[in-house]
Amino acid sequence: MNKVLGFVLALPLSALAAEPVATATASAAPVASSGMAGQLTQLVFGLLLVLGLIFFLAWLLRRVQQAGPAGKGQVIDIIGSRALGPRDRLMLVQVGNEQILLGLSPGTITALHVLKEPVHVPSATEKSTPEFAQRLMELLGKDQKDKK
Repeated sequence: MNKVLGFVLALPLSALAAEPVATATASAAPVASSGMAGQLTQLVFGLLLVLGLIFFLAWLLRRVQQAGPAGKGQVIDIIGSRALGPRDRLMLVQVGNEQILLGLSPGTITALHVLKEPVHVPSATEKSTPEFAQRLMELLGKDQKDKK
């Protein structure tokens, strides 16, 4: 009895239909292929929609973080940073009129030195080309004045 019940449950529903199996599959074949194409199209559009939403939210998050309180009203500015190793770095921070050299390592931040005279750091507009580009231009024999 259990074998018969298992066999009946394993049969596709079209085999249990009143019309012959050949007629049912012949008439359902075009519908099934167009149904598969429709499902595949719906799946691809859904995937593209989700990926687009992820990229849009990432872009929006970056814009919100940049426009946040980092620009105006900050008391602490990071003047410069230098990596000492894969996890250790030196950081020059300005708080008000004071500059502090910090040592950062995993789990600790140590004030190494408080500078009596602030270090002048050229702004982005003053520094026209990076050091590597300047060295490359020197090696190639080109003068920076030719660039401007």
